[in-house]
Amino acid sequence: MLLSSMLLAGTLSWGSFTTPLEAPAPRPIGSYSNGCIAGAVPLKLENPNYQVLRPQNRRYYGHPVLISFINDLAAKMNDGELADKRIILVGDMSMPRGGPFKGGHASHQIGLDVDIWFRMIKDNKRLTKEQLAKPWALPVVNDNLLSVNKNMDGYAYSLLRNAASDDRVERIFVSPAIKKFACEQTHPDEDRSWLRKIRPWWGHTSHLHIRLACPPGTPDCERQAEPPKGDGCGKEVDSWLEGFKHPKPKPKPAPKPQPKPKKVLPEACQLMLNAG
Repeated sequence: MLLSSMLLAGTLSWGSFTTPLEAPAPRPIGSYSNGCIAGAVPLKLENPNYQVLRPQNRRYYGHPVLISFINDLAAKMNDGELADKRIILVGDMSMPRGGPFKGGHASHQIGLDVDIWFRMIKDNKRLTKEQLAKPWALPVVNDNLLSVNKNMDGYAYSLLRNAASDDRVERIFVSPAIKKFACEQTHPDEDRSWLRKIRPWWGHTSHLHIRLACPPGTPDCERQAEPPKGDGCGKEVDSWLEGFKHPKPKPKPAPKPQPKPKKVLPEACQLMLNAG
């Protein structure tokens, strides 16, 4: 009844959906920043190895491959690999049917993106419902954005490396300072191929934005070009940090540009939205 009323009023948005669209097989449609998903499944809210942040927002849906990845990563971080175990905190994935957000994310639209916080919980001291609803982040980068702080410890590095070493992962977006730290912490004689997936980007000082590749058998999923060759260390990451050290002066105000044309969702997504 609510969705029908919203459709008649012309106010239906992707955030209005509370359940996934049933489909014979999970179907990510379009690109990470302009698409939707049919047949998404929810990440279970109860798990000994992770907790889901802000569950009231219903942003814990994704392709089954993403669900499996999160479970595997959380289990790996909680298996005693280091001195003790840690519970990971899962941030936003996608909405029940994917699609664009009204704010906060440009991507996360086809069920293949997830934010994992660098803040982890020690000694099974799980967050309460109230804390999950309004969590606080743990920045691992200093205020000048040029280097990491003490919060970027061995666990945070292990989280980053374990995630990037998974074959299902295509890219991980982090602050340039985190990328630089990962480059420096990885010995030249070690396997450095996973560093290629670590992509510097603005923000991302307290979480890693993990993006999976389009799963096999999903022809409607638009694949991205591969990251540049090499590990992305040295000049590539230094150029980002140089921009923070010596920011370019703001140019004089220019004439107001023409508005960019609004993105047009794939036809299958438009049909999904219009069907309500």
